Amino acid sequence: MSFDVLLHLQFCHKPDGLFQISDALIKRVQVSQEQWVKGALEPKVSAEFDLTLDSEPLLQAIHQLDFIQMKCRAQTEGLGQSCTNLYSVPVTVPPVPLLQLEKCCTRNNSVTLAWRMPPLSHNPVEGYILELDDGDGGQFREVYVGKETLCTIDGLHFNSTYNARVKAFNSSGVGPYSKTVILQTSDVAWFTFDPSSAHRDIVLSNDNQTATCSSYDDRVVLGTAAFSKGVHYWELHVDRYDNHPDPAFGIARINVVKDMMLGKDDKAWAMYVDNNRSWFMHCNSHTNRTEGGVCKGATVGVLLDLNKHNLTFYINGQQQGPPAFENVEGVFMPALSLNRNVQVTLHTGLEVPQCVKQPKLPSN
Repeated sequence: MSFDVLLHLQFCHKPDGLFQISDALIKRVQVSQEQWVKGALEPKVSAEFDLTLDSEPLLQAIHQLDFIQMKCRAQTEGLGQSCTNLYSVPVTVPPVPLLQLEKCCTRNNSVTLAWRMPPLSHNPVEGYILELDDGDGGQFREVYVGKETLCTIDGLHFNSTYNARVKAFNSSGVGPYSKTVILQTSDVAWFTFDPSSAHRDIVLSNDNQTATCSSYDDRVVLGTAAFSKGVHYWELHVDRYDNHPDPAFGIARINVVKDMMLGKDDKAWAMYVDNNRSWFMHCNSHTNRTEGGVCKGATVGVLLDLNKHNLTFYINGQQQGPPAFENVEGVFMPALSLNRNVQVTLHTGLEVPQCVKQPKLPSN
């Protein structure tokens, strides 16, 4: 029963008793009010309750977040809008690289290209793609993909014109191509004997242009150039010739057998010669014996014509027999086999002989 109702009953039935109980009622109401306020405001928890916030799981979750960059909308939708990452920082594809023409050059059948990004370019670059055509006006092909800004490409055709271009890329896409640079490989080849591929008994000197051998058996050494196109001529000067050895001169594949005379396997095409006569040899087949040999001071010339696909030899400027081999195709390296009784010096960078004397006819 509420206090108002109780007071009303007391007043109506016993008016004189109201003053007797009013003090008690007022005190009771005050106590009840204090108890209600105290119960409503005081926390119903233990005084030892720990309200410390544990943030460690949150920090671990933040450290494990992966931040990625959005793809360029202009690339995917063609809308011409700039790219944004998850935090709306503008990112676009890289600008056009600048080819540094003063650093682009050719040497023999190798080309070197250098490039850089334009000044004040702030777009990130993750790498570059260098493309080269086939030297004959054909399709471009990728020859290098990476972060470097300098690249050398070996094994190209001699006397050929190559077109090169480069572009940059990042996570947003690939940028535009640079201007095309035109490079001309050398007309003639400059090369030496190759110590890295020579038989271990071969001894090289004179900046790897002079060869001899520590064994009485024939050993093979190759040149550092590789030919697959064009016309090439080089000479070998006989510096020493003792006890009538049979040095062999010619061309070979990179995997030719190197512990026997050049021409005995199917990877070499050669002319071997003594002090009186010469023979052509391939797959250990001896053909076209021709009179006329070599001695100390003699010069042997090798003419490889990959336009006509034939190989011709000269001794002291005169053609030795008919063209030695025809229908030669593929990649060839200059080659020589010799033993310890002969020493030979290589001469390269020579123009193809313009006048060819009448060849000697084979006598057998």
